[in-house]
Amino acid sequence: MIDNITKLRKLLIFRSWHRGTREMDLILGSFAEKYVPDMTESTLKDFQDFLEISDPQLYDWYLQKEPVPEELKSDLMHSYLKHKVA
Repeated sequence: MIDNITKLRKLLIFRSWHRGTREMDLILGSFAEKYVPDMTESTLKDFQDFLEISDPQLYDWYLQKEPVPEELKSDLMHSYLKHKVA
């Protein structure tokens, strides 16, 4: 039987690979594959909220076209911004 945390990890990885724009699929999908398996339950919930942010906004922050708002700066955001797509 699969526990709830395992289900959540699978769901978040799936959602990360299916954003709607190919660029964000690649960025967030590869990010999720790398980081989600080791995230704590608390960080998984933060990442779930993170995925609610629109693709254009996440993409602009990733490309440093706009600064990340202070209230959204976190270890998770830092990891996302430093992530390199292979």
